[in-house]
Amino acid sequence: MMIFCRKIIVNNPAVLKMKGPLLLACNHPNSFLDGIILDILFEQPTWALARGDVFKKPFYIKLLTSIKLLPVYRNSEGTENLGENYKTFDDCINIFKEKGIVQIFSEGKCINEWHLRPLRKGTARLAFNSWEKDIPLQVIPVGINYSAFRKSGKNIFINFGGIISGTDMVLNHTDGKKYQEFNDRLKAQLETLVLEIDRDDIIKQKKLLEKPPTLLQKIVFAIPAVLGFIIHAPLYIPIKNFVWKRCNHNDHFDSVLAALLFFAYPVYLLSITLVLFIIFKTPYVFLLLLVIPFTAWCYMLLKKQLDD
Repeated sequence: MMIFCRKIIVNNPAVLKMKGPLLLACNHPNSFLDGIILDILFEQPTWALARGDVFKKPFYIKLLTSIKLLPVYRNSEGTENLGENYKTFDDCINIFKEKGIVQIFSEGKCINEWHLRPLRKGTARLAFNSWEKDIPLQVIPVGINYSAFRKSGKNIFINFGGIISGTDMVLNHTDGKKYQEFNDRLKAQLETLVLEIDRDDIIKQKKLLEKPPTLLQKIVFAIPAVLGFIIHAPLYIPIKNFVWKRCNHNDHFDSVLAALLFFAYPVYLLSITLVLFIIFKTPYVFLLLLVIPFTAWCYMLLKKQLDD
């Protein structure tokens, strides 16, 4: 992941050591890559709620559940499926009872932008459902910000807010009132955690999102960076073009590209190493398993960090 993501900046790393029951209430700028990043960062494995329309066949249900994904349905995915959300919420309650961690994307929709969208009621409903069952759930607001949505080698800024607990809320209000009070509290925090940048404001993007390499880094890593581009272009460019043709019209390009590279890169790296081992018949060739990823990292360090 550190090859695909240039740098991950966390405002409060201590949160990553927290144990459940914990609900991560996140914005949702970059499809399933948001969940993957958080799951990698947290010491304790996390569950995530994903759009329900991908849970269509038994094979997909089994696969997605095995990697700790649970379905949540919206009206746009068929009102007949909304009843399944009760089962998902029951599953979340059981996870919290086992002191687990769940990610929920409180905006309810993924859009590649630096902007907080209106919050749905699902986060509030799940939190109150837990508190009313005497589960000591803690809710952590999470702002996820990317320097780019169409380039690898991006900077990612993970901003954690303060804990929201059941003692902060009035549990015996009507559902509408308590959900609104919760969302107001959550929104107030997320507005400080999610960057607000217009797509056309390049100056602000550079100021808030770029982390330029130092002159020394440019000098030291220039040659391995060039080698990294040359070595990885035969893998990266065809996969990028393939994903672009299928995902350039939606907000899943970045996540799909990262997923394909995650599976393809080890095969590519091992293939290069084995071919060279067959040719040169020296065990020193296997050092390339470290050297080649290093050249990729050098290229990521020096390349552009913003979308064109």
